[in-house]
Amino acid sequence: MHGDIRIALQEARKRADELGRYLDIDGLRKRLEELESITADPDLWNDPARAQKVMQESSVIKDRLARWESLMTRLEDAEVMMELAEEENDEESAAEVPAMLEEVAKALEDMELERMLSGEMDSANAIISINAGAGGVEAMDWAEMLQRMYLRWCQRKGYSTTILDLQPGSEAGIDSCSILVEGPNAYGYLKAETGVHRLVRISPFDSNARRHTSFASVTVTPDLDEDVDVDVREEDLRIDVYRASGAGGQHVNKTESAVRITHLPTGIVVQCQNERSQHQNKATAMRMLRSKLYELKLREKEEKMENIAGPKMKIDFGSQIRSYVLAPYRLITDHRTELKVGNVDAVLDGDLDPFIRAYLLKFSGQDGDDGSR
Repeated sequence: MHGDIRIALQEARKRADELGRYLDIDGLRKRLEELESITADPDLWNDPARAQKVMQESSVIKDRLARWESLMTRLEDAEVMMELAEEENDEESAAEVPAMLEEVAKALEDMELERMLSGEMDSANAIISINAGAGGVEAMDWAEMLQRMYLRWCQRKGYSTTILDLQPGSEAGIDSCSILVEGPNAYGYLKAETGVHRLVRISPFDSNARRHTSFASVTVTPDLDEDVDVDVREEDLRIDVYRASGAGGQHVNKTESAVRITHLPTGIVVQCQNERSQHQNKATAMRMLRSKLYELKLREKEEKMENIAGPKMKIDFGSQIRSYVLAPYRLITDHRTELKVGNVDAVLDGDLDPFIRAYLLKFSGQDGDDGSR
């Protein structure tokens, strides 16, 4: 038994050493010192945009170093525990080491996964757009289930979320929504979710309890910094205002504060009703538009495609990237990676990491992948 634990400890140490070299921990510490020196300069705060970038970079490095140091502490604790157990012939202490190693392995997996996020915008925040497809009220309910799934995943990751736009369904669920996700590598992880999602279940809306199939599309785009060059000409835009329809207190439905922007050359439409004023909603909608145009630019450059989400597909049969079957059996299958998960309740409650991990393992390095493979 001790021999197996020793081998596992050696393997964990080897993986940690390789990860440390890849992350260049000494280089990160040196860079953090440079950034702290910059933030100590009062002149920095005269340039808010630069100050924000410095603080963001500093925050990312601090987070990475903190997780690295926590990983190394746990690994060293496991090694010391094993040494003491062998010296004292203490089987009870030795029996604790495998559980400690499981925690180390999980932390290693999480940090190793970041190595696969090499795309230009992988570190950016993300905007998730969900649209109900074929299936009527069933699809609208499914779109709301997906919204909850992503919000729960973000909560698990410690990411902050803002609903930028929400269009309720005619009878239940939602017709569409847009969510801003803010956190380290949000886009790098969530890009794996772009595509059509298919649900098979006994419909709660069918009095005859028949099985229904419904669809919803998910598009994930990076939330761009202001200095990312995206050409948006005023003459290419049609801007409409309307009354907001969601939560928002006395302001809702009393003024035309919601904004819809149509980019005429591409047909891309974005809308926002989350903010209190028309000016704020327009600014947020423009931010969403720039994000989608940037993604479209990548598609055209790398794959000569005509729309942001890859090949133009109907939100219907045969185009799904993932199937969620709740009846007659319970199984979720990702058709790009062939990963199958039987615990459907956990996935719908936000446990998406196995699918994201499998996607990145298969497609890492293929920047701009649209998830429709």
